[in-house]
Amino acid sequence: MSDANSRSIVSNQAGIHEKLDEIVNKHLSAEFKKPIAAHTQAAFDEVNEKVKAFNGPLILDSCCGVGESTANLAKLHPDALVVGIDKSSHRLDKHDVQYKQSDSGQYILVQADLNDFWRLAVAANWQPSHHYLLYPNPWPKSKHIQRRWHGAAIFPYIVKLGGLLEVRSNWDIYVKEFARALELTSHICEVQPYHNDDAITPFERKYWASGQQSHRLVIDLT
Repeated sequence: MSDANSRSIVSNQAGIHEKLDEIVNKHLSAEFKKPIAAHTQAAFDEVNEKVKAFNGPLILDSCCGVGESTANLAKLHPDALVVGIDKSSHRLDKHDVQYKQSDSGQYILVQADLNDFWRLAVAANWQPSHHYLLYPNPWPKSKHIQRRWHGAAIFPYIVKLGGLLEVRSNWDIYVKEFARALELTSHICEVQPYHNDDAITPFERKYWASGQQSHRLVIDLT
């Protein structure tokens, strides 16, 4: 598939999911008790040592895929330590060695389940200056609402992590739902179209090349 013919998202939802408020409020009032997976605990402990030893801002790049966005964010924030997290070793293994540049920003890539990693980060009192969620899997079928991050039980921990949160998607409903979920935690933000001369993720480059528009929200959760 060439970069210029990425398919648009097809969904049986015409707007914000009718049960979104109910689902989010349920997760905000319940405790997430799922046990932490051993492999994510081990991965977090290793990264946490580096985070504790680093004297500077911490930035999270969640759902980082092949890590191109992580490397680009490190260049944009050269004084920070950028931690890119993805559950897929297959995607992370594609990370091009040319991106591993210490002189233009520092970053770490880690394979972990974000449902566990975010909870561990909150428990360890991580305080990221920025948290990027760039083009997470949209799960566009209405029945999959609870697989989207804002409809998942982990959502309250995204809010607890704080920092300047930026969410981008090529499906406007995803970002609008995320904004509504944040509104239920008393954080109000606008969803706006987004474009830049430089795409910082492979998906972003692919979507723009095929004429699709990105939408984003940016909100300070500190």
